[in-house]
Amino acid sequence: MSTPPSSQPSRQNVMHDLWQVVSGFRGRIVVALVCLILAKVAVVSVPLMLKSIVDELSRPERITSLPVVLLTGYAIMRFASTLFNELRDLAFSRVTQHTVATYAHNTFSHLHSLSARFHAQRRIGGLLPDIDRGTNGIAFLLGVGLFTLVPTLLEIGMVIVIMTTRYSLWYTAIIGVTFLIYCGFTLVFTAKRAIHQRRVNRLDSNAKSLLTDSLINYDTVKYFTNERLESNRFQGVMDHWAEAVVQNQRALFTLHVGQSAIIALGVASVMLLAGYGVLTQQMRVGDLILINAYVIQLCLPLNSLGFVYRESRDALVNTEKLFQLLRETPEVPEPPGLPDLHVAKGEVVFENVSFGYEPGRTILHNVSFRIAPGTTVAVVGGSGSGKSTLARLLLRFYDVGGGRVLVDGQDIRSVSTRSLRAAIGVVPQETLLFNDTIAYNIGYGRSDATMDDIVAAAKAAHIHELIESLPQKYDTPVGERGVKMSGGEKQRIALARAILKNPPLLIFDEATSALDSQSERAIQDELDQLSQNRTALVIAHRLSTVVDAGEILVMDRGRIIERGPHAELLRKGGAYARLWQLQQSSEHSEEREKELLSVG
Repeated sequence: MSTPPSSQPSRQNVMHDLWQVVSGFRGRIVVALVCLILAKVAVVSVPLMLKSIVDELSRPERITSLPVVLLTGYAIMRFASTLFNELRDLAFSRVTQHTVATYAHNTFSHLHSLSARFHAQRRIGGLLPDIDRGTNGIAFLLGVGLFTLVPTLLEIGMVIVIMTTRYSLWYTAIIGVTFLIYCGFTLVFTAKRAIHQRRVNRLDSNAKSLLTDSLINYDTVKYFTNERLESNRFQGVMDHWAEAVVQNQRALFTLHVGQSAIIALGVASVMLLAGYGVLTQQMRVGDLILINAYVIQLCLPLNSLGFVYRESRDALVNTEKLFQLLRETPEVPEPPGLPDLHVAKGEVVFENVSFGYEPGRTILHNVSFRIAPGTTVAVVGGSGSGKSTLARLLLRFYDVGGGRVLVDGQDIRSVSTRSLRAAIGVVPQETLLFNDTIAYNIGYGRSDATMDDIVAAAKAAHIHELIESLPQKYDTPVGERGVKMSGGEKQRIALARAILKNPPLLIFDEATSALDSQSERAIQDELDQLSQNRTALVIAHRLSTVVDAGEILVMDRGRIIERGPHAELLRKGGAYARLWQLQQSSEHSEEREKELLSVG
């Protein structure tokens, strides 16, 4: 079962998961923390040294020499704070980048492990922004978040200790009250703003999803001249997104102004108290400068603390979708340690198989048949009869609702899906290619294939001559989803991939549906040759492609209504015979039209 969309990973779970990844860099984390502490010690020391310099130089009658040590130390401390901060970032950079890369890789691998149902329902245009925002959020939480939050709290603590030990408790009280009011205000208003941020993220994902879907269906938009409709739909989503961003900005304005007002009141109170102390000669000018420096030093990190908290909350919101995605579980479970499938003969058996994609809507009803080793079984029938579902179940994209699917007596649920699919070659009805070269797409059938292997497979699929006629030959890019290739060319590439894979089991799912009659005849012999001595499941629309199959199954509404060889089914005069006569009449009409056109 998949994780319910409403369930959100808690902050504790997010931080726990992050720690699991970064814990391998404990040494670098310790070095970064030591540099962080040294940098803050240097920062806090600067006002103390400045006070001593001002006190020394403000009494000329007692100066016997220039306080070189203090002046030099002041410069060194300023440099040291910058140096240790840079060393901290350098030490921790590998941790941050490794973690982001790990999460990106884990998400990529996890997406490939999820079920076919998840990928049938997901929207790629909305999924990619969620992943992008999530990885950016992780980088912020580890980098800016961790190394601003921790040092800020450390700096505030050190300054409060110094102020408490050297001056009146009133200073500490004012700073403490300011800090508490600031934190309370920030917590409340940041929580309110998170609602707006989630809405912005959701609308942004919707916009990206609509954009991607529209561009993928570019041809359809052109067919129906619906450019204006698509533009209006996108404009509508973007209008909602813009309004959500404006509302988010209003909430941010309230947060910023409130934080600044609280800090201003705190600074004014401290400076008035310090000015009164100097006026009544309870403190010297150096003390006033020291207090002023520390107040500024407190206000800046306090403001940074508010910024980091706000951005960290945004980062957590941005990572929610990513961690929710990582908690999606595959619909087809696979316990660890399952043995590999061992194909000795290649017998495939469907035993009383029932299945439905949705509850209450059964697609297959107690389907049983056997494909003997080295033979071909063809499945024909109308759209929605369940033909392609048989292939998906054999590949274990879905688990059967009832019954079993066996390969050489092994229930495919008891073996690893990787070994199962490695034993099956597929030529699908719709071939989608990678946006790479022809050679890459053919070679995808076997990762260790040489160029000679790829060329041999292309020749067997009768596409080598076409490839050689292209300017870039096998290095020709096929375009996004193979849009630069015709339907027939794409299916020949798919056939070449299957030939290159050389598996013991084969599935042809409408393998020649995109080919014209001449190309179909040219390639059918190769399909027959490829199927020799292999177990093959052929799903076909054109009956002429399955006449030589050992057994033909005729399906209707998820049930096998007829079965037998071609000649026997014709003699029965049932559904198969009627479908054969209909297709033969159609093909004769097409051939007659071609003859008339050629004569003309």
